[in-house]
Amino acid sequence: MNNSTAGNIAPLAVETRSLAKSFGNYKALRGVDLCVPTGTTLAILGPNGAGKTTLIKLLTGIMRPTNGKILIDGLEMKDHAQMVRSCIGLVAHQSYLYSNLTAWENLDFYARMYGVEKREKRILEMLKLVGLEAYRYTRFSTFSRGMQQRMSLARALLHSPSILLLDEPETGLDQQGLGAIWDILRYEGAARTIIFASHNFERALAVCDDIVILERGRIVYHEHSCNLDLVGLQQKYVEFTQVVKS
Repeated sequence: MNNSTAGNIAPLAVETRSLAKSFGNYKALRGVDLCVPTGTTLAILGPNGAGKTTLIKLLTGIMRPTNGKILIDGLEMKDHAQMVRSCIGLVAHQSYLYSNLTAWENLDFYARMYGVEKREKRILEMLKLVGLEAYRYTRFSTFSRGMQQRMSLARALLHSPSILLLDEPETGLDQQGLGAIWDILRYEGAARTIIFASHNFERALAVCDDIVILERGRIVYHEHSCNLDLVGLQQKYVEFTQVVKS
């Protein structure tokens, strides 16, 4: 499959070819081939240690692959790293925000770095989106874990990225943050391509176009969500991973 608008083939926002990552003798990813059409949402499921976080970090450019290629909107990441990174927003376990700055100062720093137009208006929009407008002048270090994760979402969306990557975005989130994140996944799927790693099967089925299961660094299952129900997905997960039903 290639990045083409010919016929009914949708252009690819994200493509990986034989993607591999090793840490010494440990192979975290073992030849991952992935095609994510523009404007679709993909869930990556898999047990701990399957390689989900490694894959997300490679797609953002935080890590470099040992082998293989990553193409973002048809551009190979290693040749167009700066341009590619400007297209991507990331919500991960690490906030990438500064504890000694206020919420506003943090977003203003990133807005300047990304060259966001109408900076103050956009910052305010993001703070409203995640329910933290009232805390705009509060130091980030005083925020609860849930508030910090909501700020990560605001940072990730600040520059209007075409691709949003989320690594287990529900971790540490409070109810308000969960609502904000899943509203974006549900209602903005057509506006941006979304890839998220998760353990939540129900969420994956509710918001995703496609679901893959990653096991020991390989994609072992890939299906359209419309062809699955919760029981069917759970059965496939058990079948294709080393997870045993309790």
